Amino acid sequence: MNTISTDYLTKSKNFFLLAGPCVVESRDICFEIAEHLKEITNKLNIPFVFKASYRKANRSKGDSFSGIGDTKALQILSDIRKELSIHVVTDIHAANEAEIAAKHVDIIQIPAFLCRQTDLLIAAARTGKIINIKKGQFLAPQSMKFAVEKITSSGNSQVMLTERGTMFGYGDLIVDYRGIIQMQKFGFPVILDITHSLQQPNQPEGVSGGIPDLIETIARAGISVGVDGIFMETHPQPSKAKSDGANMLQLNKVGSLLEKLTKIKLTVNDL
Repeated sequence: MNTISTDYLTKSKNFFLLAGPCVVESRDICFEIAEHLKEITNKLNIPFVFKASYRKANRSKGDSFSGIGDTKALQILSDIRKELSIHVVTDIHAANEAEIAAKHVDIIQIPAFLCRQTDLLIAAARTGKIINIKKGQFLAPQSMKFAVEKITSSGNSQVMLTERGTMFGYGDLIVDYRGIIQMQKFGFPVILDITHSLQQPNQPEGVSGGIPDLIETIARAGISVGVDGIFMETHPQPSKAKSDGANMLQLNKVGSLLEKLTKIKLTVNDL
């Protein structure tokens, strides 16, 4: 596939979508999700990027599932990109991963906990790929300008920012929708993560909880205030997902949600 730019994602009158499972669990699961999402987004004219982490480095417990192996997982992402003609995004966690991941995906994502890591941001920027930086749960929206500057000062103007909630006490998150507007003032697309924003981290059992019943509420509000893109994690059976299942949207519910969001977006466009 040809490389993409942020202009490609934002040229549509609709929002764009980054969606998929939390982590690459298997070839079959990834292809099932990717094919389903491609069919829906083609129907609704939503620019779509398939999302899956090839490895999960940030887990609550040491024995939590972290991946099927880097080489195998990256190959699955590469196959989805080529065989289904779908653009792909994945996370990186260390500077030396940037060049490796860039060979297989179109967008490199910086996890929220790592959004201040200068060497990681610079290494990602130098790949020339779009860089999606998730806002740290601990940062004010205005502070993300410094993360943006680390990318742009490295010669890469392809930047996106993702709101994924702000810490509310020790075990909850809250979305401040003012932050979407504040980050858009930097001149780059802003995405709302409608699943991780409903995470309930730091649970005593060492597994994050979530409130998936509120995914639609979070999403509708984001589209209403003018967010450029939506990020979500989805799985055919969230209860059996190997990572972040507690805050995922069940795959068979995605179509209905996206139809509603598209209608809201068209209304917002006419205001």
